[in-house]
This record gives sequence, C-alpha cells and structure tokens, in this order.
Amino acid sequence: METLKNEQLQIAVNPLGAELQSIKDSNGKEYLWQADPNYWARHSPILFPIVCGLWQGHYRIDGFEYPMERHGFARDMEFKLIARTEQKVTFALEDTLHTRRIYPYHFMLSVTYRLDGNKIHVIWHVHNTDDVEIHFQIGGHPAFYVPDLEEGEPMAGTMKFDNEGAIERIIGNMGGCIIPGRFALETEKGLWKFNEESFKEDAIIIDKCQVKQVQLLDKQQRPVITVDMKTPAVGIWSPYGKHAPFVCIEPWYGVHDTVEYRGDFRKKALMNHLQPGASFLAEYTITVG
Repeated sequence: METLKNEQLQIAVNPLGAELQSIKDSNGKEYLWQADPNYWARHSPILFPIVCGLWQGHYRIDGFEYPMERHGFARDMEFKLIARTEQKVTFALEDTLHTRRIYPYHFMLSVTYRLDGNKIHVIWHVHNTDDVEIHFQIGGHPAFYVPDLEEGEPMAGTMKFDNEGAIERIIGNMGGCIIPGRFALETEKGLWKFNEESFKEDAIIIDKCQVKQVQLLDKQQRPVITVDMKTPAVGIWSPYGKHAPFVCIEPWYGVHDTVEYRGDFRKKALMNHLQPGASFLAEYTITVG
C-alpha cells in the first residue's frame, strides 16, 4: 500500500488495480467506503477498457468475438509503481498475454494520484504501444460514505449538480445494458434528494455532458465531497436492496452497450480511439470539505 499525506488529507492506494483505498482528513475521519463485502467489496475501482456491461458479455471487432466481464480487467490486475514523490504517486499497467486474449491490443495505462491541499487529483494516461489504432473506454468508481447517516438509519442523502436546469438520465438495467428512452431526473435548482428507491433501476446515468460537478451534501446542505470532471457521462450508484451506507460518484468516458447491441466495438457509444504512439490524458478531482 502506498500512502500520501499533507496537512489536510491522507490517502492510501493499493497496487492491485491501482485502487484508492482510503481518504482521511487531518482528524482521521474516513470518507471513502471501506469495502464491506456484505454490501460491496471494493473502494474505487478503475474501469478499463470498458465501462459497465457488454450485451451478453461479449464484443466484436475485426470479425472476432471476445468475452469481457463488466467494467473490464484493470481493476483486478497488479499495477507497477513507476514514480513517487511526497505528494504524488503513479502506477502503470501494460498488456499481457492474458489481456490480449480478451482485448487484442498493446497498451500502457498509468494512473496518478496527486494531493493538493484538500483535493485529490486522479489522472489517467492511456498510451497506444501497438502498431494499429486501439479503442477503449475508461472510468472511475469511487464510493463515499453518505454524510450524517447513523447506523440502522435508512439510506438517504442529497447531492447538488452544477446544472440547475432539466437533467435527463438513461437506464442500464436490462442484462447490464441500456434500455431505449431518456427519463427526467427530478431535481430542484440542481439539488437531488436520493434514497434506497432511487437506485431501483440500477445506476443513475447522466450523459451528454450535462453535469461537470457533483457535490455530496450533509444534512445542513454543506458540501462534504465534491467530484469535478470533464467526462461525457457520470454514473451515480448504490446497491439497491442492501441499505448500503455509501454512494458512488463515477466519472465515465464510456457507457454500457445498448440492449441487443451486436455491432462493432469501435462504434460503441462514447468510445475512445488512439492512433499508434498517441496518448489519452484525463483527470478528475475529489475535494474533501
């Protein structure tokens, strides 16, 4: 485990999946979900080279069909520590014989965590080390404790979006894939009150760059966690039916397949493409308080 610390925050990162494992303030208060397997046994996995699900668990490219599990394989692979300073740590993952059996490309994925006061910068760098164009999606999945939730109390909270107008969602609840239609998300001047029933249809998926900032508020309507992103989509999720005391705010460069999608992998919604030797660089930030 690698740890970074400044006067305001301390974080821990596991080389397995390059996954953020802990966010504590100077008083030792934990903000990141601690992976209780009774609810969800992860903290903040990295989603690569797909975000969410494939129709029937397979995708097709260049006349071949490949299997891949939901959210891809990076979250379950060991990354290598390649750089470290007092306030920054970088891990990298390269393709292997195993990955090429399910994702036929050479690549290097690096993930950097940098502390800056009460902010955590999460930086993704995808480099095409192949001699052909590669195609991928990438996303984050950090889970945060719902503020002011007492043990045994029904799960409920409030978020604030930077969009105070109408917001639409899409729904990905059929075989882990997106059903037809767009649906209104009931907000009031950017405020969204959520509870257990909010996630009955699985994640709230907000696409088309409608939201660039999500704040998780306490009962006094003060921001406890703020996630800033430039991603085209964001997912908000908590496991329905478990009364889990956490909620995920997930910046996504990608979304699920649509139901019954059997087209080419390259033509999936929100697919990213890299020519040989090219790189993709993106960042989101988590602010505490």
